[in-house]
Amino acid sequence: MGPARRHPGRLAPPAWLTAGLRPAPAPVPWAAVARASIALSAPLAVGLAAGQPAYGALVSMGALSGVIGDTADAYRMRLFNIAVPQLFGALGVTLGTLAYGQGWLAVATLTVVALVSGMISSIGALASASGLLLLLNAVVGAGLPMPDPWWKAPLLLTAGGLVVLVLTLLGWPLRRAAPERAAVAATYRTVADLYEAAGSESYQEKRQAVTASLNQSYDLILARRARQHGRTSALARLLAQLNVLVPLLEAAPAADLRARLHGPLPPAVAGTVRDLADAVETGRTAPPDPPEPLFGPSPRPAEKAVEHALRYAATVVHAAEPDPHNVDDRLGRPAALTVRARRAARTMLLSEPAWRYGLRLALCIGLAQALVSLIPVPRSYWVALTVTFVMKPDFGSVFSRAVLRAVGTCLGLVAAALVLAEVPRGWWDVPVMAVLAALIPAFTAKGYAFQTAAITPVILLLSDALNQEGFDLVLPRLYDSLLGCAIALVAGYLLWPESWHARIGDRLADAVADAAAYVERAFGTDADAGRLRARRALYRDLSAVRSEFQRALTEPPPTGPRAAAWWPLAIAVERILDATTAARIRVAHGAPPPDPAEVTAVARELRELAAGLRTTDTLVPVRTALPGDEDGVLAPLRHEVRAARAIAGPELR
Repeated sequence: MGPARRHPGRLAPPAWLTAGLRPAPAPVPWAAVARASIALSAPLAVGLAAGQPAYGALVSMGALSGVIGDTADAYRMRLFNIAVPQLFGALGVTLGTLAYGQGWLAVATLTVVALVSGMISSIGALASASGLLLLLNAVVGAGLPMPDPWWKAPLLLTAGGLVVLVLTLLGWPLRRAAPERAAVAATYRTVADLYEAAGSESYQEKRQAVTASLNQSYDLILARRARQHGRTSALARLLAQLNVLVPLLEAAPAADLRARLHGPLPPAVAGTVRDLADAVETGRTAPPDPPEPLFGPSPRPAEKAVEHALRYAATVVHAAEPDPHNVDDRLGRPAALTVRARRAARTMLLSEPAWRYGLRLALCIGLAQALVSLIPVPRSYWVALTVTFVMKPDFGSVFSRAVLRAVGTCLGLVAAALVLAEVPRGWWDVPVMAVLAALIPAFTAKGYAFQTAAITPVILLLSDALNQEGFDLVLPRLYDSLLGCAIALVAGYLLWPESWHARIGDRLADAVADAAAYVERAFGTDADAGRLRARRALYRDLSAVRSEFQRALTEPPPTGPRAAAWWPLAIAVERILDATTAARIRVAHGAPPPDPAEVTAVARELRELAAGLRTTDTLVPVRTALPGDEDGVLAPLRHEVRAARAIAGPELR
């Protein structure tokens, strides 16, 4: 998605300010809605029945963390995504409880915890969730009186996470491999959409969807395989079915070029891929009908590639047993857990971004805690909680999160005010919590502001169960949230002017340089050695760059406008990769190979472009002369390179 357009003459707030306020078009996850409703309301009911409503509220708080963290699809990944952060959360609440009421010792403790939490978050998604829960529970433990002895609070919070875990795993015996199978089938369907869009303006958008879906499928299957010391038949078959998409994806750019030059592809191409998706999802192994020729008696090189890829995919998908030579992933075997642990530790300790984010978070939390220690603020832990959520790196731009957090909090407080003012405390809390908790997964899919609006009344209701303050909680929460957003904006955003190059420019330059190496490898003497792996890694890197662009587009000037100016160049680099793959596929199926001097010239132009991107904050004009036959196999690639270099023009300064 590119930068939004503004209509001339219409008075409206800038797009970077309102981008996160538009709900994402996502379906309601009904299973997650039901789990959240039960997991958060049942502990309250048990606590009330036992005469310990505070205990029930703590268990529900732990369940809330589990509900927020249950974002994976595969059961094994969900187990880790819920259980591992709960252990860090138990450690966090223990540290916070021990520091409760200790003045500056509490400030120092939370500051150190924030540093560690921020650095952990740089390792990966699971570590990020663990670091978040470590800090959140430490803040809650340091700001709220917990039941004695000290071990009760972590035990009760962990019990809440276990409730979510048990509810999540109820379907495991019946749907053990269903999420992985559904993910692979969904990837097949995105490939079908890609072929259907060949030759149209939506082709690039569909290709990005394929990249995201393929990444997710590989991650699901490889994460499961890494925890299984062996290869089950079902898992090996899914991996083989995923791998046979690689020839189809390699043929897609050539098919797109063919469609632009000679008209749309036959509908049977996309239809065949969708039939394969159905076979993957249902586990059907019946041999397919003999394929009919799709492109006539004299197919072009691109058409040959598509036909061969479809036949190969059909053979593997319908095979009763997986091909033993096709059950390794195309990015290499996953490293052992000990190796990955060492890599993660090295990344955390030696990475400048990890230290940078850790210090930013520590500074903001330290300031928040110091401020509320010097100035009496009712229930001051909410200030640090707001800072933690706003500074969470996975949610996007710090600036946009601060704005969205403020908007979401205000909306959530309206709902909370109605509940606390009109609903009597006690057993009425249970049905109210069941309704409010169900909104969390439903609203989370819509965006960060909507998630905040859903979570705010739930936390307030649980806080009231612990402190019995009723409606008096509402206004202090609003002031605390606005104060936390202000601290995050000043100490976490304005005081840390990030270099455009360090954040996006250098990463885009790296992608351009890698594209140059890929061009040389695709047409070199040993074209197949590591080529598939390099191509997949390049598309992953470009996907990450695209995500960073999306974050930057939501920031105020100069970052947002600069990202909008550079956005077409990021798209151009993706098109260069597609053109390279299309040329290579055409050569592999009969087209004349390019002159090595022409390949060298194209790679040199890309490296010059990469060098220029590293040395300027604005895009500058560069020469675009590229030798070669305008009717040769590399002509489309040279055209894309010229287009990418032409984008770097003075009009974008």
